[in-house]
Amino acid sequence: MLQIRRILQLKSLGRSNREIAQELHSGRDTVNGYVRQLLHLEKSFDDLLKLNDNELSSLVYKEPASFTTDWRYTDFQQRIPELCDELKKPHATRMILWEEYRRKIPDGYGYAQFCEHLGRHLQTRSAVMHFDHEPAASMMFDFAGDKISYVDQQTGEIHWCPVLVCTLPFSGFTYIEALPSARQQYLIKALNNALGYFGGVPLSAKTDNMKQVVRKSNRYEPAFEDLAQQWALHFGTTLMAARVAKPRDKASVESHVNVVYNRIYAVLRNRVFHSVEQMNQALMEELNKFNNRHLQRCNYSRLDRFSLHERPLLLPLPAELFIPKSKIIAKVQRNCHITLGEDWHHYSVPFLHIGKTLQVIYDTDHVEIYLDTIRIVTHTRSYQRNGYTTLEEHLPPQHKHFARIKGYTREYFIEKAASIGVNTTGAITKILEQRIFIEQSYNSCLGVFRLGEQYGSDRLESACLRALAGYKVNYTIIRNILEHKLDQAPAPAQTELFISIPDHENIRGAQSYQ
Repeated sequence: MLQIRRILQLKSLGRSNREIAQELHSGRDTVNGYVRQLLHLEKSFDDLLKLNDNELSSLVYKEPASFTTDWRYTDFQQRIPELCDELKKPHATRMILWEEYRRKIPDGYGYAQFCEHLGRHLQTRSAVMHFDHEPAASMMFDFAGDKISYVDQQTGEIHWCPVLVCTLPFSGFTYIEALPSARQQYLIKALNNALGYFGGVPLSAKTDNMKQVVRKSNRYEPAFEDLAQQWALHFGTTLMAARVAKPRDKASVESHVNVVYNRIYAVLRNRVFHSVEQMNQALMEELNKFNNRHLQRCNYSRLDRFSLHERPLLLPLPAELFIPKSKIIAKVQRNCHITLGEDWHHYSVPFLHIGKTLQVIYDTDHVEIYLDTIRIVTHTRSYQRNGYTTLEEHLPPQHKHFARIKGYTREYFIEKAASIGVNTTGAITKILEQRIFIEQSYNSCLGVFRLGEQYGSDRLESACLRALAGYKVNYTIIRNILEHKLDQAPAPAQTELFISIPDHENIRGAQSYQ
């Protein structure tokens, strides 16, 4: 009616139909048709403008032809709610529902009309809402349902890696990364890389209720994991979670997961990777092509839209990278150490805190130990399993002399053995090489030197010469030699050290291993 009233106003001003069509951006034939209808009413344009919309509409538009409602339509509309509920049940199909319907109503709709009316009703229930996203307002992230694999070159084992997809809804600018696993520490690292790729931080980060981020799902106030909250606090963003079983709450990343399948997965489908790094390098190459590709029916790409409208509005990145921190409760043992169970490594604490329960906060590089809110000590994190990190000042006074062993080195023991003799040097060298951790052999070396003080350097040299003739050398063997005065006995011939085995037909020679 607004368009018709505008036509009446312009005609009353003496405008031509062509001019009216140009001003209203309408077709000239459309304007001509309206003008002909208005002229047939035999009323002036000014009189028509004085009518209200209902009166003017009744004059311009003809009454629609009346139609009679089919009884089948009325009956079917009453059955639609029940049919929709039945269609949700497992294994129910429209064909089965139609057959049941025809058994109840033999003269009812045929299968085509049955599906037509049911489909129209279902369409009205599947309406969606379009959201206009603000630039730099949100980042949505989720794991792709399909994983990517790589083959271990050494074992031939196939490893399947989850892929994280991060999207900025306004521009559609996307980041993807393959992770060794979906564990929280790898997810946090990938999110760091995503923000680094974007070059800034959006105001919020939204995901579904993945357990790595959301501790307890709730429609109104979800509870997030401590590490995820630390990450959000470090970057100055806000964590948000979609409603349970409502993927449309993060429709942008859901749709981009499907696009990633078609544009990136499909391109790499025949390539074989041998590491996560190699896989991510290939993903990044295809990702850059994807972000630079023009959007459908547009003369710009996701990167163009992001660079022009979104990047300037992103929050700046922090000066330092986010390092995840974890917290455990540990009790100080009688040996003045607490145990970090993740690595099963032991860290020293001042002996005054023996028996107390302390808080241990650690990251990939440091281990901080707190009593209530007071930090007692900080250690550099060690990943040596069953190892000890000990500070001498943490030990009781009567125990500090044990810490001297930490200052010994391989060179110290070799140099001291060389001052005694060649045989002692060989024995000490062999002792140092027999343990996986060289520190475990230091006490044995000290014991050997103490034997030299007890029995003299000459006897120690002779005992080491006899010990080197065997396949193994340790403190106990050298001590037994000295205690039983075997170092003073004539040295046995080399052939006497081995039991001779006579030739036998069941013994194979070198010719059997050619």
